[in-house]
Parts: sequence; C-alpha cells; structure tokens
Amino acid sequence: MADHAAERGIGAMSAAVVLAAAIRAALTAHGPLTEGLVGIFDAPPVRAATPHAVIGEALLSDWGTKDMAGREARVVVSLFDAGESPARLRRLAGEVEVATAGMPREIGGGWELASRVLLRARIERKGEGRWVATSEWRLRMLKGGI
Repeated sequence: MADHAAERGIGAMSAAVVLAAAIRAALTAHGPLTEGLVGIFDAPPVRAATPHAVIGEALLSDWGTKDMAGREARVVVSLFDAGESPARLRRLAGEVEVATAGMPREIGGGWELASRVLLRARIERKGEGRWVATSEWRLRMLKGGI
C-alpha cells in the first residue's frame, strides 16, 4: 500500500501540508494583511487580539489524472475582529482575496495550482461587537511524476 501511495505522488509532503503552507505564505507576504492583522494562525488560537486570521483545514478530494496526482481542496480563511462596525474587516477580507488569488502556480513539494476560485465570502456579526469574515476557496492542484 505504501508503494502505491508513493506512485500516486502522496509522500512526506502531503497536499494538505503544502497547501496550508502556501496559503500562509501568500497571506504573510501580502503587505496590507501583515500591517492590518495581529496574527495569522493555522488553528483557532486560545487567546489572540483582533483582528486575526485563521486558515481552516482543507477538505480534500481526488482530482488526479492518468499520469498526475491531483487534489481539489476546499479551504476557508476566517478573519476575526471586534468593533461597532465591520468596516475594517471588509477591507481586510478584500485583501485576503487579493493575496489568495495571487498565489504562485508552484506551491512546493512538486505541487502546482491549476485553479483558484472564490466560492463564497461573507461577514457576520458574532455577538456584541464581534465580527467574522469568511472566504471559502476551491483550489485544484496537480503533481506530476506518478
């Protein structure tokens, strides 16, 4: 079974690990986000000041071809903020879209992005003076050499 996994291009650098690192790198490299956020996290922090971002775990499905491993990923990036209005959050959510849409084609570990599509985005009030913006992405990736 392990040999079959290696043949399909699934090795030590799994698609989920590579994709999470690529999203984090894209958000971290985008100046308006690094200036506007206090942190970018891979899991909900126990304690964090606002505004901050959380990159959700990818939901992966097979998207391979005869000669390439492939994954279709659904990933949600959430922004959390506090205040009377979501004005700052609207601006930051737009910057998440710019940063994610601008991710490079080659994302590491032999994986390349074939497409990036924003599926939905919204801002919601989550209690008194708390806001969350979410953007859900469909990212398709391929890895040759199987």
